[in-house]
Amino acid sequence: MTLQTTLAPDVAAVSPEDLVRQLAADGRAAQRILARLDDSQKAAALHAAAAALRAAQDEILAANAQDVAAGEAKGLTAALLDRLRLDAGRLAGIADAVDQVASLPDPVGAVISQDERPNGLRLSRVRVPIGLIGIIYESRPNVTADAAALCLRSGNAVLLRGGTEALHSNRAIRAAFAAGLESVGVPAAAVQLVPTQDRAVVGAMLTAAGLIDMIVPRGGKSLVARVQADARVPVLAHLDGICHTYVHHTAAPDMARALTLNAKMRRTGICGAMETLLLDTQFPESGSVVAGLLDAGCEVRGDARARALDPRILPASDEDWDTEYLDAVLAVAVVDGLDQAIEHIAAHSSNHTDAIVTQDDAAAERFLTEVDSAIVMVNASSQFADGGEFGLGAEIGIATGRLHARGPVALEGLTTYKWQVRGSGQARP
Repeated sequence: MTLQTTLAPDVAAVSPEDLVRQLAADGRAAQRILARLDDSQKAAALHAAAAALRAAQDEILAANAQDVAAGEAKGLTAALLDRLRLDAGRLAGIADAVDQVASLPDPVGAVISQDERPNGLRLSRVRVPIGLIGIIYESRPNVTADAAALCLRSGNAVLLRGGTEALHSNRAIRAAFAAGLESVGVPAAAVQLVPTQDRAVVGAMLTAAGLIDMIVPRGGKSLVARVQADARVPVLAHLDGICHTYVHHTAAPDMARALTLNAKMRRTGICGAMETLLLDTQFPESGSVVAGLLDAGCEVRGDARARALDPRILPASDEDWDTEYLDAVLAVAVVDGLDQAIEHIAAHSSNHTDAIVTQDDAAAERFLTEVDSAIVMVNASSQFADGGEFGLGAEIGIATGRLHARGPVALEGLTTYKWQVRGSGQARP
């Protein structure tokens, strides 16, 4: 399978605003075609895209090798390189995720509520696509396929703007995905990738009100902060993943050791990784929990009471409680019970994912009720904060706001609704 992934030669001659205007026009035209497709047609398009990704394995992995080599030369951290790197297993997982999204129930057309008024008007609220969604993301090439699959399944067109670090990977993945769509008659413009890395295009996307219906940023704090500050288009985002695990005094020691180690060290570079560990002052095995993390190669920074648990713990600064490390670094504090743990989380959590380890059902229920995060867990690793693990298929991101969608954003989060009113000649008096 030969894929064309080079830029059109005249892109540099087009202003960022005109480029976004043309891409948006093409995307909106494609979205009108998507709106006419039924469940089986969208599913078939995604299965074809997944097959095309598998068929293009050699080209995609070769493109990714270019990006990884460039990242190593640039001095990217191990965590960023891990996000960037693809192999046959990871690419197979990306294609499988596209197939999984194809198998999920179509949210479009689902009836949220129905009512009949005393005057005979019949009202329905029905799920519909949002329209054209812009995704701005950094060095995670899997986002190219995940976002494309979720947007198409929910009837949305998507305009992707990936980071420079994954430039070749993103082009190869998008080209394969689009080839799969075209093979079953779906326009390639349903999934577009901005054909330039000019940073001014990001600004043009953020101000494209009326052309782009929603922006979803996926990346580091500086990217998300810029999007939230500059956007004139609605934004669905989370800023940080400062995730906590609180080990209650009733926690089973073996569970506490296993969950904290997994929450931090399974993959340190994902947004659901634990960044702060809170240990109850009455929990008898705090030393062994911390030792397990240190022995696994994690740098631990703690308050005075935490440092007394192990001489290898470094002093924590005020900034450590508000830092998303995305690396094998962890902040640890000792707290005087559940109330103080909840207070610490309220002060420092980014409202992404927070967990408690406990055998006390009352403590668990209080934690679930009082911790105001998008995802709150009991006796589970925060690394489960993932749309796939929640049975949603691939996710487009995790939203920590309080409007529209919250937590892992998948198909339902990429729809809005409209009112349908059916009458029989009623005129308002």
